[in-house]
Amino acid sequence: MPLDSDDPRPPYLQIAHTLRASILTRKLVPGERLPSGPELARRYGVARMTVQQALKVLRDEGLIFSRAGSGVFVRERTEKPSDLRPHLEQAFASPDVRIDFAGLSGETLHGALQEPLDKVRSGRYSPRSVRLRILVPDTGSPWALPCDAATLADDPMFRERATSIASRHLGAISESLAELADLGLVKNASAEIRAHRLAPLFKLYLINGSEAFFGFYPVIERTVAIADAEHRVFDLMGKDAVLFHHAVRDDPTGVEAHFVRQSTLWFDSVWDSVARPTRP
Repeated sequence: MPLDSDDPRPPYLQIAHTLRASILTRKLVPGERLPSGPELARRYGVARMTVQQALKVLRDEGLIFSRAGSGVFVRERTEKPSDLRPHLEQAFASPDVRIDFAGLSGETLHGALQEPLDKVRSGRYSPRSVRLRILVPDTGSPWALPCDAATLADDPMFRERATSIASRHLGAISESLAELADLGLVKNASAEIRAHRLAPLFKLYLINGSEAFFGFYPVIERTVAIADAEHRVFDLMGKDAVLFHHAVRDDPTGVEAHFVRQSTLWFDSVWDSVARPTRP
């Protein structure tokens, strides 16, 4: 399988692209062992170091893992969901931090921001600017989900409860950023919130224009206590959402880079069209 001499990408990115395609199309299935480094080097007619560079790209993307003494294997990505927190924290090492979030209430975002914001307060991170854009559903309009489990009808009392939860977390995020600006720790800090009338079926985080975390909300039937009464609802379980990580890396034409770009285009399109400014 010789490499394409007309391809402008370096050989290790061509190899990574070929192996990535085989993994994503399940020609290489989860748990399958990849050919050894020397064998891949012979197949592609490159040095072993070039193969190691290609495997590092796939390892960083979470597609493969190494097992000491056994080799390199295809990862079952759903077995190890990506952890948002270290990536959010690393974002604050940049001079200009930009985080976009689309989801139900911002509860997970609030929790994940606590440690990096504490490190800004302690002086370990010193970003010049921090800008958050947050898209949440309009709690003043009927929802398709969550809904009453028996009738599938919108439940205004549940929306009131959702308003309280979102206000608590989004308000805390806004206050924390305002505090950083007031203390002079960050020159420009803002959290802008817009609401829309779309059903929140997934959550999306975009970090510094180079990373995306995406996960679907599982729909679960459960009982919720509101105003001393029990409501049986089909609820969206944000804490149960498995997040998948996509990042713009060395290959600007790869699947990961395309996902980040398309996610950003989607976010901007909703932000600029049907979303309206709101307060936490």
